Amino acid sequence: MTQITTISQLLSNPSCMDDYDPNAMPVEKARRFIQQFLAPVTETERVPIRESLGRVVAGDIASPLDVPNYDNSAMDGYAFQYTDDLSINATTPLNIIGTAFAGTPFSGMVNRGECVRIMTGAMMPKGTDTVVMQEKVSLKEALNQPSSICFTDIPKPRANVRYTGEDLKQGQIVFSNGHMMRPADLGLVASLGIESINIYRKLKVAIFSTGDELVSLGTPLKTGQVYDSNRYTLHGMLTRMGVELIDLGAIPDDPKLLESTLLVAASQADVVITSGGVSVGEADYMKQLLTQHGQVMFWKLAMKPGRPLAYGKVGHAHYFGLPGNPVAVMVTFYQFVREATLRLMGQATPAPLPTFQVQCTQAIRKLPGRTEFQRGILFADTDGLWKVKPTGAQGSALLSSMSMANCFIVLDVSVGNLDAGACVQVQVMDGIV
Repeated sequence: MTQITTISQLLSNPSCMDDYDPNAMPVEKARRFIQQFLAPVTETERVPIRESLGRVVAGDIASPLDVPNYDNSAMDGYAFQYTDDLSINATTPLNIIGTAFAGTPFSGMVNRGECVRIMTGAMMPKGTDTVVMQEKVSLKEALNQPSSICFTDIPKPRANVRYTGEDLKQGQIVFSNGHMMRPADLGLVASLGIESINIYRKLKVAIFSTGDELVSLGTPLKTGQVYDSNRYTLHGMLTRMGVELIDLGAIPDDPKLLESTLLVAASQADVVITSGGVSVGEADYMKQLLTQHGQVMFWKLAMKPGRPLAYGKVGHAHYFGLPGNPVAVMVTFYQFVREATLRLMGQATPAPLPTFQVQCTQAIRKLPGRTEFQRGILFADTDGLWKVKPTGAQGSALLSSMSMANCFIVLDVSVGNLDAGACVQVQVMDGIV
């Protein structure tokens, strides 16, 4: 990184209380700025596929075989050789000469006028190319055993057959480098007979909170103190992403202690995330330490909540300085840290949070000139249509609004006050990495 914070930039650092600033950086520009400095980890390891869930594939995975590796029946029914005679005389019987089970194929040859009872997944017998569903035939019995069938509904040629390589061809790339493994992917890799795969090592992320007012859980609160909640929300979001988490605790506003903690974090982790200390308070020492030990650009972002945000490098570690307010921590994490972390984990193009347009059932107050991320509740109304409503008060210290919310109501820079019934953009966060 070549941009280094200047004294003038530090003096103009934003406060969470500041309002619209025409010089603040737009959200999308900030995202693009971060992307240009993100180089993913390169170290890899080989793990059993059961341990690969949520991990990023290192190198392409090619199929060692055709899937399926033999022609097989897609239905329970009767396998036979299709002839044009069937469309002329549907009453012509086909003699049943055997049964094919999944895992136990019929070994003989099926000639014209014959068929084989076949189960789903069983190999197609020699001489057959079509399967008729068992519900579309009538049976003729001899000595209390089905001996032949007649069609009640003539199938199309080559119907109900899964062909060799229909799903995957031998040598076909199944997952490309950078793919994050999902539950279905584990089963797909297993179906190829692959026991273990190469993945990128876990990203190491160090977190700590800053502020004299912060108290750890289990300690009685004194006047002016609050429990440190930010590390717990960060723990939840980062754990869901599958990183190796290093929690360095809540650090008081002591310059030497903050300095030693920052340097320890940067020496141990790929990413360092702090909360608090990047605004304009007299005790916000982090910006001073970062100019001394790192290369950091401080922003006044045109967004609410989460206006003060720092990104840069401390040693080899990427650094994110998040605001101190609990909601602002989560909003900036979802909007900036999440995608950056996925890229550093090895994903070239991480999937964005799902975003779509719905009707908002309540009026919204907003000033133009900045992007706002209001907390919302996405729900299916009685008419069956998805709609959204704000959680209520939108203060950046109201962490309860994040617990109630399952989406952000994203209000663009140009948007002002909205009446009830207006169409708004929502960004789903519930259950999303």
